[in-house]
Amino acid sequence: MSARLPLDSHAIRRAQAAAAEQGGVLSRPQIYACGVPRWLVRREVVMGRWVALDRQSIAVHNGPLEPRGWWWAAVFAGGPRAVLDGASALVAHGLQRYDVARVRVSIPRGARVRRSSRFDIRHTRRLVADDRWPGGGVPRTKPEIAALRGAWWARTDKEATYLVTVAVQQGLTRPEDLGRALLRVRRDKRRSLLHELVNDLLGGAGSMGELDVLRLLRRRGLPEPVRQQLRRDSSGRYYLDLYWPDYRLVVEVDGIHHAWAENIVGDALRQNTLTLHGDAVLRIPLLGLRLQPERFLDQVEAGLRAGGYRHAA
Repeated sequence: MSARLPLDSHAIRRAQAAAAEQGGVLSRPQIYACGVPRWLVRREVVMGRWVALDRQSIAVHNGPLEPRGWWWAAVFAGGPRAVLDGASALVAHGLQRYDVARVRVSIPRGARVRRSSRFDIRHTRRLVADDRWPGGGVPRTKPEIAALRGAWWARTDKEATYLVTVAVQQGLTRPEDLGRALLRVRRDKRRSLLHELVNDLLGGAGSMGELDVLRLLRRRGLPEPVRQQLRRDSSGRYYLDLYWPDYRLVVEVDGIHHAWAENIVGDALRQNTLTLHGDAVLRIPLLGLRLQPERFLDQVEAGLRAGGYRHAA
């Protein structure tokens, strides 16, 4: 037994080195490929130095498991063709400030589903080889595919819209890539919503958003604003989206670009200038227009009334 210990030690160190790139987790075939025999795996688990996460994967330590380790364990549980998908894949790509309740794994149609209480493993009929991220790391779908699938699987339209928007805002994918991926989709309950959202993200946010607001204002019987009113301040010229000069009310329709860091300061300075000159400024994010239009329209009507507007009897 004493002659075998150095061999055991070398094999364990090889396994730990291999697991370092996978959050401390290896599949059983990977462990065996490091020269660790089955009896040694059992010994390390029984002694509490390693942890068997499920039938497919082992944590080669007994400390807390980092998210990357859970991602690899989820893929191993799904089988050789499994990939992280949806919001889980976006988090693996670097999405910040987004919590995923259960790691989602997709497997191609026809593959055997390995049931797991820890992970959400499902067949995905749309999964094709080109959906896979070609870079390194844990197997996962490309960001644009992950964002769209995450939106399809979201519980609500609001959650779907938010996920796609923050993926673009945080630079994980581009609207152009989302648009190309969306062209492949023929049927889905959120297809129209996503087409409208991607159009907004592509840069039609200003004009299309204004037209949407105008349509809703007319439906309420509210007065027509002046569109794209030119103003000047110390930094140059800028345009107001919607302006009611008689009621000193400005409405700015904000697309995703207004939330980007390079635009925040300029937007704030312009709004402050308008306020200092006596105009009330309301902002309508396109996400809000999609999800809660009536609440924003209530605010517009309240702003008009505060400026002296009275609805005709």
